[in-house]
Amino acid sequence: MAGEKKRYYIDIGSGEITQSRSSSVWNYTIEANDEEIIALREIFEQNYSVDWQNFLRAHVPYVQYHYDKQNDAQDRLLIDIYRTIYQLGDPEAKKHIESMGILPELS
Repeated sequence: MAGEKKRYYIDIGSGEITQSRSSSVWNYTIEANDEEIIALREIFEQNYSVDWQNFLRAHVPYVQYHYDKQNDAQDRLLIDIYRTIYQLGDPEAKKHIESMGILPELS
């Protein structure tokens, strides 16, 4: 059983997921059950880990961005984040993500 859906507010930059509309700045509103939120949190955690790897790698000046596996991984994770938010998002979230052109399946 999927469980009851609740409203969450998402901030992409910080990776914050909250149920309080006024607790912080947020970008998107979604409706998700506990399992969906756990999956989204896991993607944010993976992205945070890759972000740290990128920070450390940034101190190796001879690796160009487009040849860097960590950057590719972070790009894929960001697309996964936007895809999940699109699937769970309210109409405003869906419209904004569509306008970004970031999801290949919507092109």
